[in-house]
Amino acid sequence: MADMPTPCLPAEEFQHRLLTWFNKHGRHDLPWQSPRSAYRVWVSEIMLQQTQVTTVIPYFERFMSRFPTLEALATAPQDDVLHHWTGLGYYARARNLHKAAQVAMEEHGGELPTESVETLMALPGIGRSTAGAIISQSTGRQAAILDGNVKRSLTRLHAVAGWPGKPAVERSLWALAEYFTPTTRLADYTQAVMDFGATLCKRSKPDCLICPFNDVCRAYAQGEPQR
Repeated sequence: MADMPTPCLPAEEFQHRLLTWFNKHGRHDLPWQSPRSAYRVWVSEIMLQQTQVTTVIPYFERFMSRFPTLEALATAPQDDVLHHWTGLGYYARARNLHKAAQVAMEEHGGELPTESVETLMALPGIGRSTAGAIISQSTGRQAAILDGNVKRSLTRLHAVAGWPGKPAVERSLWALAEYFTPTTRLADYTQAVMDFGATLCKRSKPDCLICPFNDVCRAYAQGEPQR
């Protein structure tokens, strides 16, 4: 982790503060949280790329009604899959979802290969953060995520300079994400770190005054909370 900035807090303290906040303010009743199967988490994560949670919920519920299992998705005509995606946009997501389901049926016995981040990333449309989200939420094993919300909050907390998509900056953010990821309560932690960026450390008008990290946030200390 040579590229990692000095963490704003020890990992255990960061986890404690975040999960304490999540217990009270996090989202605990999302439809893909019960049951939290790898298939349901995967579909939700793909839908949530570029799309708000409130928009995704009714689409997710309709999609699950039509394609309740990975096999149902894999064996459906692509036109049917795209029809149930209508309104979400970014249709390459739906095509990759369909293709990945078919690959899972053909090569992995009809299950998502959650053995590792790398095995999931071999499927179409699954990147490192999505793979981490699937593993941490559906299996409870340690796997970090770095979606847009997490990138933003970690960048602010550590006053990381540079565009987050730049390889060197992204390596630094991944190092932080992995450092802070706990070994217990993985599903809750993953949801918490996403919720924190989506609902409190927002892109515009972050709620710094009620943030559990405002005493250690370097961007806030520098007077640049929206950096």
